[in-house]
Amino acid sequence: MPKRSGLDDPDYAAFAWARYRRVLGWMAIVAVVFIAGAILVLEQVYGPLGWVAILAVIGGAGGSIMLAAALMGLVFLSSGSGHDESIDDPE
Repeated sequence: MPKRSGLDDPDYAAFAWARYRRVLGWMAIVAVVFIAGAILVLEQVYGPLGWVAILAVIGGAGGSIMLAAALMGLVFLSSGSGHDESIDDPE
């Protein structure tokens, strides 16, 4: 039986996915801090914000930060686990 490597190895896959979730957790904290700061700055500039504007900041800024973190995290997960190298290129 061939030796498993990267994400094919259940122990390493569990470790890699735990690291990915930890990175996303830290980025969620960064997103919350950024959103709070953005709302405070917008309130200083424009006065009291309506709930629609606050939801727009949460969805726009928070969604962008978390989407970028998720995609970059998957790139690093794939590259760091050796999963990219395990792909068989027929050419």
